[in-house]
Amino acid sequence: MVGMKVLRAVFLLILLSCAGTAGTVWWWLTRDLPLASQAVELSIEVGTPPREIANAWVRAGVQTDPWLLYQWFRASGQARRIRAGSYQVEAGITPRSLLTRMVQGDESYERVRLIEGWTFRQFRAELARATRLQPLSANMTEAQLMAAIGQPGLSPEGRFYPDTYVYSRGVSDLTVLKRAALLQRQRLEAVWAGRAADLPISSADQALVLASIVEKETGLAADRGKIAGVFINRLRIGMPLQTDPSVIYGLGEAFDGKLHKRDLLTDTPFNTYTRSGLPPTPIAMPGLAALRAVVQPETTRALYFVARGDGSSVFSDDLTAHNRAVNQYIRGQKPVTAP
Repeated sequence: MVGMKVLRAVFLLILLSCAGTAGTVWWWLTRDLPLASQAVELSIEVGTPPREIANAWVRAGVQTDPWLLYQWFRASGQARRIRAGSYQVEAGITPRSLLTRMVQGDESYERVRLIEGWTFRQFRAELARATRLQPLSANMTEAQLMAAIGQPGLSPEGRFYPDTYVYSRGVSDLTVLKRAALLQRQRLEAVWAGRAADLPISSADQALVLASIVEKETGLAADRGKIAGVFINRLRIGMPLQTDPSVIYGLGEAFDGKLHKRDLLTDTPFNTYTRSGLPPTPIAMPGLAALRAVVQPETTRALYFVARGDGSSVFSDDLTAHNRAVNQYIRGQKPVTAP
């Protein structure tokens, strides 16, 4: 407690030396902060240092000295209580109320949960349903949306990290989108940096595509690494991936809920039965576990797997063993056999 009092006193002395009177200090803490636009938005991730938070607010459009803002956070004794989330401030915000907003209770926030394996279409639908989230992207095309969040020219599929996002009421959906896109990029860069040396994929983007397939194919978490290993083995020998979720994704709205033989024979860029290699884009949002699985896959000789029906899979090294597994677990069913 003594140390904190000393820190606060030092802060006040510094401000007094710059401003001349204690009244000026109080004036700065309670005056409206100038903003570069009508509303300024900022997303704060878990573990962001208070100094970086102060700098980020200034970069976002809060027109004040970032050093003063940082010193206020520290001297208040509440710097460590600043919560991660997406915030929006408008005219009338002061240094005191800005800090209060970042440390206030959960009742002032809303949440939106984005699930591993969702497509971007499902992602947008969930954002549209989110409580007290401004739908600024609602009428944007996918290309316009990606440009608006600073990633022009990229397909949105797979580019957003599935997680639960906390945001202050009234913030725009673009802020949540930017945050999810940044997190996915950071996660992807981190796992790609730790990849195995002999992978048959040559870029982080290819890892993202493969991770989306692994995400959709995994029913049991314990199987994820081995499923990744199967697809890595297929890529190594030039065998088609033959993954149903990719075919279904390529069908889009034409998919009627059941995969038919004709669907496997109809060539599309996402038909991994008619085309070798990876599809052109991810087919869903992969989570961190799927990203890790494709860059550090489980060592296996298996080239095939089939679902048991309880979420787990049976793995086979050759087609004969795989057909036996199919007969055992898919017997009497007409849908096309899973790879």
